[in-house]
Amino acid sequence: QVQLVESGGGLVQPGGSLRLSCAASGSSFSIYAMGWYRQAPGKQRELVAAITSGTTNYADSVKGRFSISRDNAKNTVYLQMNNLKPEDTATYYCKVTLNTWLVYWGQGTQVTVSS
Repeated sequence: QVQLVESGGGLVQPGGSLRLSCAASGSSFSIYAMGWYRQAPGKQRELVAAITSGTTNYADSVKGRFSISRDNAKNTVYLQMNNLKPEDTATYYCKVTLNTWLVYWGQGTQVTVSS
């Protein structure tokens, strides 16, 4: 079993920045990929960014503004969000895929971009 703890959400003005963190803990697991998804009210959950050992992938809407990184020693993934826009407002979820292809989701953290 893997537990995910997310942090870093909040209220920020347009043009501001936030950094999300997601730490995975448990026993005897090996992570293949980590990523961030988001879901706005009335919309489907969508991929924001994902990272494996060698590659990163971003939604077109966040390219050039968001950056995903991973600390393998801490089993933690980060999402640095810059130049935030009102349309980035959503609940952000961390997703971890193990080498066994089991998938775990975080509880979600709210990001609100508003003046």
